[in-house]
Amino acid sequence: MKLEILEAVANAVSQERSLELVLKCIVEGLVRSGGIALARVWLVRPDGDSCERCRGYPDGAGKVPRFHLIASAGRPISRAHHGEDWSRLDGQFHWGGSKIIQIGATAKPILIKATRDDHKWVEKPEWARQERIRSFAGQPLLYRGEMLGVVAVFSRVLFQAVQFEWLGIFAAAAATAIANARAFDEIDRLRQRLESENAYLRQEVQDAAGGIEILGGSAGIRRVLEQIEMVAPTDAPVLILGETGVGKELVARAIHENSPRRERSLVKLNCSTIPRELFESELFGHIKGAFSGAVTDRIGRFQLANGGTLFLDEIGDLPPEMQPKLLRVLQDGKFEPVGSDRTRHAEVRIIAATNHDLNSLVREGRFRADLYYRLSVFPLEVPPLRERRDDIPVLAAHFLETACKRFNRTALQLSASQFLQLRNYDWPGNVRELQNVIERAVIASRLGSLKLDLPGSAQSGTALSNSPESATTPSASQQTAEVIPDKEMNRRVRENMIAALHRSGGRIYGPGGAAELLGLRPSTLNTRIKKLGLK
Repeated sequence: MKLEILEAVANAVSQERSLELVLKCIVEGLVRSGGIALARVWLVRPDGDSCERCRGYPDGAGKVPRFHLIASAGRPISRAHHGEDWSRLDGQFHWGGSKIIQIGATAKPILIKATRDDHKWVEKPEWARQERIRSFAGQPLLYRGEMLGVVAVFSRVLFQAVQFEWLGIFAAAAATAIANARAFDEIDRLRQRLESENAYLRQEVQDAAGGIEILGGSAGIRRVLEQIEMVAPTDAPVLILGETGVGKELVARAIHENSPRRERSLVKLNCSTIPRELFESELFGHIKGAFSGAVTDRIGRFQLANGGTLFLDEIGDLPPEMQPKLLRVLQDGKFEPVGSDRTRHAEVRIIAATNHDLNSLVREGRFRADLYYRLSVFPLEVPPLRERRDDIPVLAAHFLETACKRFNRTALQLSASQFLQLRNYDWPGNVRELQNVIERAVIASRLGSLKLDLPGSAQSGTALSNSPESATTPSASQQTAEVIPDKEMNRRVRENMIAALHRSGGRIYGPGGAAELLGLRPSTLNTRIKKLGLK
């Protein structure tokens, strides 16, 4: 080993900031210093962190491997090992052999001057003979008293005491460089997270510019507000159910803003808009080179939401291959970015939302039952707008005021007949459709006149337009249809509901429940039961 080369390598190592380049410089520099057949660096893994290859070795079974072979360089000379690449990370000592364990346990170096005479430490005598290995030297990588790892060399020339001493000095410089590189990596990771959080927060500010006030005073909305108040202070997962456009995201925001996590981010992910091949990267992040186009490390939504809340919208569209991975994260908070074998940890509250019947998806085998039960600790159902018509005037007035400000229109008012028109429509698109109708009317307003543009309601059979003919001319089907008195209709509805309750054994929720038999949502059925005075 040429000491002047080793000194030059130590200087070069101290100049690098990337951990990858520091490690590469260490092992390749040691090999260039002369007489070194193989140079390797093992680093201490964080508690609970390991790789699949390490877990495969018998020595590592049942316990967390402390050392991980992270960098290796060298050249074989024997025919038996011709063509092998010793720079790869799949060697026999991936977890760390007895010499490495001893150095790590005692923080003391080991020098074997003549490997052929020392059978205690030589674990592969045949390999050592074939490669003409004469000496082994290993030094601990210590930084401010902390054990970072081990640097070791297998030499084809006899190692002298002075060279062993120089290797110790080199190890101290290498440990400092590794610690600094890790610090720079952490700074870069925090910078990326800060940039990502800022981008999310800017979007959050835009989305929440109108506030998160849930408007309405109907029984359905009062029930939702009571449930929000009940579950928000906890960390329980929440599953928000409801049709498209009922305001599930608004409910998720209200839960987050009333929780102890309000100071951290509410990170959103719409499961129906992410391509399947990018979903894992979007959720858990990826490292540089993990796939084509991954030119830098990227933080995933789960890590970004650490300490806060992750809102998984349209959870029913979660790809099947992602369901067990999400379940694992929900169980222990651990995940690996795409392309990395390093386990990360994040402490996140999950709020999921769907307009699908997850019970049906579970029965059809399209959604994991264990994931469903993990998500639905606290199901919260948002009623559709047609079941809370009393809230329509309040919502319409709010959307009208907001739209006038947004589109720079003078203040406009809805007439009594227009309020009635809005109440009589069934709103298949729910609150979102109501907002769109009001905004469209404001954009098209002329000279203070507000005209609503509503399609016909299939359920009511009434074409809601401003044409007088549409209000007075009945269709052929309306002329021939049987007219049932209101009292008789109520009696039939009551008897049908009682029959469904008898058949379900009094159960309202779940498979085979009365709500499923009647094709109603449980909240809707509860409301009708109370209205009809049934017990």
